[in-house]
Amino acid sequence: MLVELGLVEQRYQAVLEVLNDGATVTDVARRFGVARQTVHDWLRLYADQGLAGLVDRSSKPLSCPHQMPAATEARIVELRRTHPGWGPRTIVNQLRRAGVEPLPGRSSVYRCLVRHGLIDPQRRRRRRSDYKRWERSRAMELWQMDVVGRIYLADGTELSAVTGIDDHSRFCVIATLVRRATARPVCDALIAGLKRHGVPDAILTDNGKVFTARFGAGPGPVAFDRICHDHGIRHLLTAPYSPTTTGKVERLHKTMRREFFNLNTFTTIDEAQAGLDAWVEEYNTERDHQSLGDRPPIERFRLAGADHELEIVESTVEPPRDEPLPPRITRRVGVNGCISLACHRYLAARWLAGEVVEVAVEAGLVEISHRGVLIASHALRRPVGAAPAVTRRPRVRPPRPATIGSPVRRLVDSSGSVSFAGTNYRVGNAYKRAQVDVAIVGTRVQFALNGTVIREHPIRHDPAKEHGAFATPTGRPRKKRPAA
Repeated sequence: MLVELGLVEQRYQAVLEVLNDGATVTDVARRFGVARQTVHDWLRLYADQGLAGLVDRSSKPLSCPHQMPAATEARIVELRRTHPGWGPRTIVNQLRRAGVEPLPGRSSVYRCLVRHGLIDPQRRRRRRSDYKRWERSRAMELWQMDVVGRIYLADGTELSAVTGIDDHSRFCVIATLVRRATARPVCDALIAGLKRHGVPDAILTDNGKVFTARFGAGPGPVAFDRICHDHGIRHLLTAPYSPTTTGKVERLHKTMRREFFNLNTFTTIDEAQAGLDAWVEEYNTERDHQSLGDRPPIERFRLAGADHELEIVESTVEPPRDEPLPPRITRRVGVNGCISLACHRYLAARWLAGEVVEVAVEAGLVEISHRGVLIASHALRRPVGAAPAVTRRPRVRPPRPATIGSPVRRLVDSSGSVSFAGTNYRVGNAYKRAQVDVAIVGTRVQFALNGTVIREHPIRHDPAKEHGAFATPTGRPRKKRPAA
């Protein structure tokens, strides 16, 4: 009769064969179907603990040297709940300053916060390595300014914040709440920042109407430009649709919204401003900044030694006087992307070839705009006193007759295009649903309406497909539905 032995009995029998019968470990391991090292482990356990050492046990280690102590974990949770805006890196810096040993790593703090539900685990975004990062060499060399909205009081009143940050030190120089971010409140916030911290060498802003008249309807300059001019500040503007140029002040907005506005609610603008001032004081003097080597911004900003004694001329914030608009001239861009003005050529853009642009001449500067957007600026290549020619209508050439050939007729679709030889050619939205004649003239496709050429394109289709196109001079016949 066969008797099934348990695991402990099999191990005990293997040990006895080696100890009592003198069998080799290799033979015993082959007979029991285990590795030689396993038999050696059984012999060692039997020698140390007897038969009890052959019993199955958990593989979990008795201790874990790198496991975070419970006291450290509790301290991390307390820091996070006290400062909800602090991330794992900031918490590690606080523990280092407090002399906590052993000091946990950033990833360990992150997992601790996830375990306690204090942060939501999210997939890490890839770093934007394609952006070029830059920084001024000293404080007070450049300020970045912007306006952020969607800040609400308890009753739903929307506010905006005029903010400014020093490019080198990340020191917040301006943080003023306003009901409407118009020219006067923005200029008042700038003047207050200049009185408190001094005059920087330059200020960088976007192209908002409160900062510049670059894209505005008025002649300019605006009050913000006047303040910068009167105090010797160079006003720098970003390129259109490039928010990363002022990335430092944009990052300040994100931090301000996450750590202050999203966690606090105020009933009045004065109460909100008082709370914001307290938060800015902590941000500048106590809060660690990762881009500064985990040091507060005040340590860099205090090296500038700015002069706070500043006398502001109140006339600088007066609204600009009405001045006559500069003469505006229209020009058509050539195939090389240039326009001609007073016997000189000025580069506009190649992608504007054939388009009509507006040219403004003022103070020796030629500004070229297209549909209200500034495209290029050039120095005037003639004496300033000699004004360019007055605006004249572009010369309209008489339409020429269509080339005699063997045309085919096609229908312009709803997108203003015609399909010929398997290729779509643009005709124009003005000719939607119209029947046009298509002909091949040399290396170009010619479109005519009522005997007049309306558009030409270089041949882009396969010439081998022209036979099928000319075989259906009136287009593909429509399918007729059978009568019910």
